[in-house]
Amino acid sequence: MRICVIDGQGGGIGAAIIKRIKDVYQEEHEVVALGTNAIATAQMLKARANKGATGENAIVRTVATAQVIIGPIAIVLANSMMGELTSRMAEAIASSPALKLLLPLTQERIEVVGLKPEPLPHLVEHIVTIRLKEIIQHV
Repeated sequence: MRICVIDGQGGGIGAAIIKRIKDVYQEEHEVVALGTNAIATAQMLKARANKGATGENAIVRTVATAQVIIGPIAIVLANSMMGELTSRMAEAIASSPALKLLLPLTQERIEVVGLKPEPLPHLVEHIVTIRLKEIIQHV
């Protein structure tokens, strides 16, 4: 299975997700780090992603080949991440046939009503050990 992890700015969220995926599933699945900038991609590669790419064209082309996309909710919001996430990226991610597992974290003026706030480590644990496990078992 190809899992694309998308992050921007410092890449800390993506790196935490990739590290946990690798801890739980080792090399069973291909994990692709897609950064909106080179720093984010480098951090996700340090977390042991199988490969990585940076920028608009890389994200647009690669998400079309993913089975699962993981990242903060901002990855489907045009001009989010201080403008790093372009309209073309947001459209490609939202339009991808891949299942999107989105963390309810954003620096934008967006509030997802009905969710109780959880720390990032709890959200990562839930995505990797519960949701991703369910998806893998049904493929």
